[in-house]
Amino acid sequence: MHFSMLRPVLLTTAITGLLTTASLANAATTINLSYNGPSDADKNAVHLFASNLKRLVEEKTDGDIQLKLYPNSMLGEEQERMEQVANTPSLNIASFAGLSPIVPEIYVSATPFLFDDYNAAHEFFDEGDYWNKVEQALKERTGAELLGVIEEGGFLGFTNSKRPIKGPDDFEGLRFRAMDPSQVALYEAFGASGTPIPWTDTYMALKTNVADGQMNPPMYIIMGSLYEVQKYFTRANVQYSDQFLVANGSWYEGLSEDDRHAIDSAVEEANELNREDVEKRVDERVQFLADNGMTVIEPSDEEMAAFREKGQPAYIEWLEEQGIGDEWIKMALEDAGQSDLLSD
Repeated sequence: MHFSMLRPVLLTTAITGLLTTASLANAATTINLSYNGPSDADKNAVHLFASNLKRLVEEKTDGDIQLKLYPNSMLGEEQERMEQVANTPSLNIASFAGLSPIVPEIYVSATPFLFDDYNAAHEFFDEGDYWNKVEQALKERTGAELLGVIEEGGFLGFTNSKRPIKGPDDFEGLRFRAMDPSQVALYEAFGASGTPIPWTDTYMALKTNVADGQMNPPMYIIMGSLYEVQKYFTRANVQYSDQFLVANGSWYEGLSEDDRHAIDSAVEEANELNREDVEKRVDERVQFLADNGMTVIEPSDEEMAAFREKGQPAYIEWLEEQGIGDEWIKMALEDAGQSDLLSD
């Protein structure tokens, strides 16, 4: 072939090679984000967060990092997903069931009646020394990064089918579905009994009177249609309802400074959007429960004080029985402005 004929071929090959190289260099990285609950932003605040996070990450990285959402535990149950996020480039939104086997110290953050309002809870998780220590513990034990605390439904309240609950004495003799052993300890402190029952079995347990009541935020009571089998809802602000965004540590640390900043910024912004949506809709959701036949009880200040007086010492005793060190409890109570409990 004559050289003059070869030049266009070489030039075309060179241009194709450059375009291929550029395409590979600019190819987006796809990261899986797994979590619990349906892909319905109206019913599942965790999906709302995931959807906003996906949009914000892709915007802030100019599409270089894209998130693929896996709701409804599609990639496995809690423990499987935590193993995945520890070992592969991925993100996972874990509940207490996923994180507590690795960092049982997070149970301290679920001390009942710890927060008077949402602002107190936000400050505790965003700025507190205790939560910073939790993040460090997860990283030391697994290498994973805890990037955010996701507000998933407001504060938990008590429901039951037998009688209005205005104070701890009203629990006497009732049977409650518990999410975990810590809730069993709380019910027993009030004179009731508690039995761990999976969320998927809760509706039927309440319908068949295996349990008289349970506790959850209004969003979950609606999501699970529990208002169909419960008569009373007590807005006792028992615990702050949250889940935890976890990232694979090697992937996160390997990001460029700009991309890491983009991820952090997206998490913060998505979390603010979640908090705003959840909190503005709590009263609307409580009204939905009332409109669908539930009696809503608002405890007085004196009744709330009685809940704290009985519930908190029993829960702290349970924490100590689990081998959770006093330094964790002390730090958390100080961050929450409740260090007076330490002398009890």
